Amino acid sequence: MKQHTLVLLILTALLGIVSSDLLRPKPASAHCQIPCGIYNDPTRFSLLQEHITTIEKSMKQSTLLAAEPGKNANQIARWTLNKEKHADAFADIIVSYFLQQRIKPVAGEGRLDYLKKLELCHHLLVGAMKAKQSTDLKVTADLQTKLLTFQQAYLGKGK
Repeated sequence: MKQHTLVLLILTALLGIVSSDLLRPKPASAHCQIPCGIYNDPTRFSLLQEHITTIEKSMKQSTLLAAEPGKNANQIARWTLNKEKHADAFADIIVSYFLQQRIKPVAGEGRLDYLKKLELCHHLLVGAMKAKQSTDLKVTADLQTKLLTFQQAYLGKGK
């Protein structure tokens, strides 16, 4: 009888774990990757700028709190997670919006502009990776510069 009860408890626990995972809401993607026309370039650039600002604030807070790491360990961890979340979101916009949908391969005339945009996107992705690895504010300053350069190349110099 005890063995039967133990088996039932184990099965019930496993069923609870599996069903809770199946019923848990899954995060929705920020972009559906179909040409719906809802998403637009100015908003994407604004969001990218906002992510850089948030990454920078997270870096500053982490550095400030590091003066007393024992006392501030939880807050440092939270700011670090926040920084990484925004770096990932930044990279996701570059990949899922610009690289997968908006920047189209070009042959012949316009190919150099296309390659320049690809190169700038690569620099932005590397910058997002570096932002996750450090609290050096030079990283966010470089991201700001590269984003402005990419925005000008993408939209045109006067925009």
